[in-house]
Amino acid sequence: MNFKKLLLLGAGLVVAAHAQSQAWPNKAITLIVPFPAGGGTDAFARPLSAQLTKQLGRQVIIDNRGGAGGTIGAALAAKAAPDGYTWFVGAAHHAIAPAIYPRLEYDIEKDFVPVALLATPPQVIVINPQRVPVSDLKGFLEYARKNPGKLNYASAGNGTSHHLAGELFKIQTKTFITHIPYRGAGPALQDLIAGQVDVMFDGLGSSAGHIKGGRIKALAVAAPRRAQAFPDVPTTAEAGVPGYEVSTWYALWGPKGVPAEIADKMAAEVQKALASPEIRTAWNNNGSEIPSVIRAQFGTMVTSEVARWATVVKTAKVKLD
Repeated sequence: MNFKKLLLLGAGLVVAAHAQSQAWPNKAITLIVPFPAGGGTDAFARPLSAQLTKQLGRQVIIDNRGGAGGTIGAALAAKAAPDGYTWFVGAAHHAIAPAIYPRLEYDIEKDFVPVALLATPPQVIVINPQRVPVSDLKGFLEYARKNPGKLNYASAGNGTSHHLAGELFKIQTKTFITHIPYRGAGPALQDLIAGQVDVMFDGLGSSAGHIKGGRIKALAVAAPRRAQAFPDVPTTAEAGVPGYEVSTWYALWGPKGVPAEIADKMAAEVQKALASPEIRTAWNNNGSEIPSVIRAQFGTMVTSEVARWATVVKTAKVKLD
C-alpha cells in the first residue's frame, strides 16, 4: 500500500469516527456497577442513569457485577467495546485496589478513559443498636476496648474504602475489631440491619436511608463538618476521634479506546445531569457534595488517589483477609 493510499485510509477512519460520535447515542447505554444493588455506588448510579435516560432519549441501564472488592466488574468493563455504549461507574475502591490485590486484570489508569467525578460523600460510622449497646462514639470506644475482638465490622470487600476506613479507625483508636468482607456494601448493610454484624464504616450514600429509617444508628461522620442532611450526627472530631477523616467518591470511566468526542459528550451530559434539581436533591439526601471534575482533571485526581492509597495501605499494613 503506497503513502497516498495510507493517507486516504487514515482520513477515512477519522471521518468514520467523527460520524460515529455525531450519531451517538442511537441505542441503549449500559453502566456497569461493580457491586450488588443497595450499595453506595448503586445509590448514585441509579439516579444518574434515570436522569441521563431523560436527557439522551435512550435507555441507560444499570448492570450490577459484584465481587472481589469491585475488581470483577472493573475487569469486565475494561474489556467492553469502546463504542460509547458501555461505561463504568467505579469508586475510591478502584484507586485502592492496585495496592491491595497483587494481580488485577486491568489497570485503572491505563485501561480506562476518565470521564467525570460523580459524588463525594463522607464515610459514616454506623452500628446495629440492638447488638452494640451504646449511644455515641465515646461509648462505642469504651465498649470496644473492654471487649477486644468481640465486635466485628462489615465492609464492601477487601481493598474497599470501607475496609481501609475500618483499619485506620482501629489503628488510630487502638481497638481490635474483626473485619468481615462482603461482595458489596448492599449485602453488608443487609447483614448489619439483620444483626449479623455490629458496625460498618460506610459511605453515607448507602447508609442514609437506613439511618433515617431507624434501622441502623449513625455515631459520627468522618468529615471536617456535619452532613447537611444529618445535622444531628456529629463529626468524628466532635465525637472524640480528632483527625479521623475518610471520604469516598464515585466516578464514571469509559473503556480505553472510546472516541474522545463521545467521552467529551458523555462528560457534558453528566455535568448537565449533576446540575438538575432531581440529582441535587438525591445527592443532598445522600450527604454528598456535587463535584465538577471531568476528563483530564479527573484523570489527574485518579493518579493522585492511587499514590495516596498505596501509602495508606503500606502504613496501615493492610492485607487481604
